[in-house]
Amino acid sequence: MEVEKKPPHKVEKKKRRWDEETWVETAVESRLCNVYATIVSHDGRAITIDGHRRVLLSGSIHYPRSTPEMWPDLIRKSKEGGLDAIETYVFWNAHEPTRRQYDFSGKLDLIRFLKTIQDEGLYGVLRIGPYACAEWNYGGFPVWLHNMPGMMFRTTNKAFMDEMQNFTTMIVDMVKKENLFASQGGPIILAQIENEYGNVMGPYGESGKAYIKWCANMAQSLDVGVPWIMCQQNDAPQPMLNTCNGFYCDNFVPNNPNTPKMWTENWTGWFKQWGGKNPHRTTEDVAFSVARFFQRGGTFNNYYMYHGGTNFDRTAGGPYITTSYDYDAPLDEYGNLNQPKYGHLKQLHDVLHSMERTLTYGNISTIDFGNSASSDATISFQGESYVVPAWSVTILPDCKNEAYNTAKITTQTSMMVKKPNEAEDTPSTLKWSWRPENVDNFLLKGKGESTQTQLFDQKVVTNDQSDYLWYMTTVKFKKRDPFSGKNMSLRVNSTAHVLHAFVNGKHIGSQHAENGKFNYVFEKDVKFKSGRNVIALLSITVGLANYGAFFESKPAGITGPIFITGRNGDETIVKDLSAHKWGYKTGLIGFESQLFRTESMSKWSVESVPFNRTMTWYKTTFKSPLGNDPVVVDLMGLGKGTAWVNGNNIGRYWPAFISSENGCDAKCNYRGAYHAEKCLTNCGEPTQRWYHVPRSFLNAEGDNTLVLFEEMGGNPSLVSFQTTRVGSVCANVYEKNIIELSCDRKPISAFKFASFGNPDGDCGSFVKGTCESSNNTVDILTQECVGKEKCSIDVSTEKFGAPDCSGVRRLAVEAIC
Repeated sequence: MEVEKKPPHKVEKKKRRWDEETWVETAVESRLCNVYATIVSHDGRAITIDGHRRVLLSGSIHYPRSTPEMWPDLIRKSKEGGLDAIETYVFWNAHEPTRRQYDFSGKLDLIRFLKTIQDEGLYGVLRIGPYACAEWNYGGFPVWLHNMPGMMFRTTNKAFMDEMQNFTTMIVDMVKKENLFASQGGPIILAQIENEYGNVMGPYGESGKAYIKWCANMAQSLDVGVPWIMCQQNDAPQPMLNTCNGFYCDNFVPNNPNTPKMWTENWTGWFKQWGGKNPHRTTEDVAFSVARFFQRGGTFNNYYMYHGGTNFDRTAGGPYITTSYDYDAPLDEYGNLNQPKYGHLKQLHDVLHSMERTLTYGNISTIDFGNSASSDATISFQGESYVVPAWSVTILPDCKNEAYNTAKITTQTSMMVKKPNEAEDTPSTLKWSWRPENVDNFLLKGKGESTQTQLFDQKVVTNDQSDYLWYMTTVKFKKRDPFSGKNMSLRVNSTAHVLHAFVNGKHIGSQHAENGKFNYVFEKDVKFKSGRNVIALLSITVGLANYGAFFESKPAGITGPIFITGRNGDETIVKDLSAHKWGYKTGLIGFESQLFRTESMSKWSVESVPFNRTMTWYKTTFKSPLGNDPVVVDLMGLGKGTAWVNGNNIGRYWPAFISSENGCDAKCNYRGAYHAEKCLTNCGEPTQRWYHVPRSFLNAEGDNTLVLFEEMGGNPSLVSFQTTRVGSVCANVYEKNIIELSCDRKPISAFKFASFGNPDGDCGSFVKGTCESSNNTVDILTQECVGKEKCSIDVSTEKFGAPDCSGVRRLAVEAIC
């Protein structure tokens, strides 16, 4: 049980815009212009900006996980939520997909993103890495890097260090050219080299230690004029600042007395994996972790994620990371406010900023009130009594008045709903055309692009240009072959994430990795014929590994061995096909022909559209949904594949992958340490059913095109486009507070429930308690709020009348938007 104790002090209200307060004129001056710069430094207490210690609140937004059209709104909402800075990774494989061929277009426009941060008056934290992890494909490393001769990642390997230095230097030079480091008058106050290496450093031995020193020296040589950080690196060489990542970092101690206590990743939720459930981290627990971190001397906190976004195209890592990267962040996948998390943290940020001088200059003192982590308590402090819920922090900025408690939420809860596409006359019915994927050359002829007498890792062959790789071979059986008359099976030792097996053009079975085990044995009975038999194995990756020591060497694809087994009674004969001549073909014909392009001239059939057919392409047109609400496509009924809207790849889909029935929580208790398996929902449902379609992908006028490649077989007739918006808002607030209700630019239309007294239940299921106020609560709220987009309510007996019961009174309300 903890109460925040700070001495009273006068607080001068400061503006926190870097472009209004923190620029200083340097002594460098010419006839043409003055050079303005922000001096960023640090001491053992805080990051200092122009000599002032700062309380800094930051949030991670990864620019490729949204679109340039979304960036201004996301960053504006971040600022309104009380953030000072935006933190982002730089993804090497996105920017250099082929060696020395770079891409900074569209949603990869790093400079545009940084300038958007600058335009909104926020600071930037640039995590160059270039290893990112981030549940991003291959941790952000390009696969061509792995395929270079003699390559080994993240150690004293010259080839790796040369490539890493080349990319890092290029990014720094790009940013310098645009004057975006604070030392040049730009927004970037911190840069990061490497990432979480300390978590996996042990197996690298002395080479790992030497590598980290090299990273530090290389970064420092780039002369960016702002401090460099290394997260999760307890032996970070000076002048690198080591920082903490995790659900809690209040016990973190920097490795140098001159390094401030910094938290680069406060995990606001967790990621999803195919076959998994929806993870949630409670608002109360996130707030508790932040308050306790600052209570114990922290001065920089970054939320990972503040907006998670979407893993478009093939960017999801893992294996098995979903297309949605919502992360239960304060801004949801589509950019909506995730209430109450967003609002409750905003209130905390306001209180922390108001105490900036105390938090960065004051001394920390501790009074032990006893350990009461599991039950609420009444604490007496300096002659006053405070009700402090278990697992919470109460903040008293003036050592008397409670300004904030992490477990007492006075922000609304927003209940999101999906609405049909009102632009369509019959929104639930789309007209489809189709065409098969051309697989005859592979299934019947076994023809590939190359042949080898061994089985290769998929990364080596595809260079990660596709999820798909065909492995093909032929086997001949004579009429009097030893296998003749025996029951035969094909046995494949596989590290393919998904495997489809064919013999002589016939599909004999499929299998995919489950329960986190990505090596398995596929075995099916097969009837081979006399003469030539074609075995075709389609190996599919669903995001490459992104974390762990030597993760780049984790196998993917079919590395064998592969056997044909013949059995007759007690007699067994085994034929090893591993050293056979294998043909390889990267990708699928439909992808190469770009059937997903709206201008594709390929022929599609509208006759007898098949359902539940494997390896099939589907196409339809639809109208853009009316309004400005975010758009989603419901892919319920489909199996597994990829979807495109107007040629834009919106990611992998897999609604056929159902989570298990067990392990979900009907109600989540915020008390006690959070972990990724706590507070799960969505048991027995598809891991992901709805997929984000950014408005910028759509034609506002005329038709839009949806193309699906269905790999496993599904029913496209169930597909529909919808919008997501706030459907209702709820609050359950103690008296003597003010609650603001908002329908996010939509009017409040009615009140479903309202009671002031001791109501019970949760949002969506409130019930009246044993006592209630004398005035009609619904009538009062209807008069004050209905028809308005937002309204503020003073929760008091003066407003609603005194309930006929003692104790603490609450207002519970549910409004329809």
